[in-house]
Amino acid sequence: MGYKVAVVGATGEVGRTFLKVLEERNFPVDELYLFASSRSEGKVLNFNGKEYEVKDLSKQRSFKGIDLAFFSAGSGISKEFAPRFAKDGCVVIDNSSAFRLEEDIPLVVPEVNPEDLKEFNKKNIIANPNCSTIQMVVALKPLYDEVGITDIIVSTYQAVSGAGARAIEELREQVKAWCEGKEGLKPLKFPHPIAFNLIPHIDVFFEDGYTKEENKMLYETRKILHDQKIRVSATCVRVPVFYGHCESINVRTKREVSVEEARKILRRGKNVILMDEVNKNLYPTPKLVEGKDEVFVGRVRRCRVFEPGLSLWVVADNIRKGAATNGVQIALELIKEGLI
Repeated sequence: MGYKVAVVGATGEVGRTFLKVLEERNFPVDELYLFASSRSEGKVLNFNGKEYEVKDLSKQRSFKGIDLAFFSAGSGISKEFAPRFAKDGCVVIDNSSAFRLEEDIPLVVPEVNPEDLKEFNKKNIIANPNCSTIQMVVALKPLYDEVGITDIIVSTYQAVSGAGARAIEELREQVKAWCEGKEGLKPLKFPHPIAFNLIPHIDVFFEDGYTKEENKMLYETRKILHDQKIRVSATCVRVPVFYGHCESINVRTKREVSVEEARKILRRGKNVILMDEVNKNLYPTPKLVEGKDEVFVGRVRRCRVFEPGLSLWVVADNIRKGAATNGVQIALELIKEGLI
C-alpha cells in the first residue's frame, strides 16, 4: 500500500533531507506533493528519479486526499497550515516548536516513547522534538530505564545547520572572508560573527537568563519521558560547525552504576552506538557522524559532582536524526502499528 505524501518547506535544509531519507528508506510513496513559500514556487526537486515541481503553499485551498505531511517551514507556517491539513484528514508530523508542549499532541522519539503515537488521532498532529532534545533522550533512555535519572546538566555545541541554509552560507562566507584577509562582514543570521567563534545564545532569552532553546530541553524531556520531576539545566551554544550537534551531559542516577555497567547498558540502547576507546582517540565527533541516523556516545565516566552519577559525550547529525530521520521514523512506526 502506498501513501500520498506532502513535504511542507521542501526546499529548506530539513525539507530536502526529508526527501532524501524517504528515498533511502523506500518509504511507500504513491504520490508526492512539495510545498514551500512563494519564493520557491516553480522550483523542481528530484525524488526517486522523478522531477516534482514545488507549489506555493499559500495558494492551496484544500489538502484533501493527502495521507501524510511532513512540516518543516517554521512554527508560524505550522500553526496556520497544520490544522488545515489535519482537518482535511491528513496526518501531520511537524518539525517546528508550534505544538510540542500541547497536552493532546504527542511529542515522539520512536526509540523512547513510541507508545504515545496511539494518541495522535485527537488532532491528527504529531510533534517532532527539538534536535538537541532528541539525541539526548535517545542516549539517556537506556540508562533512565535501568538505573534511573533525576537530574541532568547539559551543555550543547550546536551546528549552524540547525539555524537553516542561510546560516550555513553565513559561516562559509565569513570563513572565506577571513582567509582572504577581509574583515567586517556583518552577521545576519546570528547576533555575532560565527566563524572561529562560539555564541552562547540560541533563540530568545527569558527573564531568568535561560533561552528558549534551553527551556525546550527541560520541558520536552519531561514530556517525552513522562517524568515531571526530572530536572534539566541546559546551556546551548552555537559553534562554527556545519552539521552535527554535540552535548556534554552529566546525570545524577538513582542508584550506583559503574562505568563498565553503563557502557553495557548503552550498547543495548536502540540506535545508540557506543564509541568510547579513548586510548585509541576514539570518540564521536560531528565529522564522524555526519550523514548518519544513529546517536553516538563516548567519554563515559563517573561524574565528579553527582553521586551517584555519570558524565558522557553525545553526538548526532542534527538534520537527520535531529529532524528528518526522526520524522520519517515516526511515520514508519504509524504504518507498522496500523495507525495510518
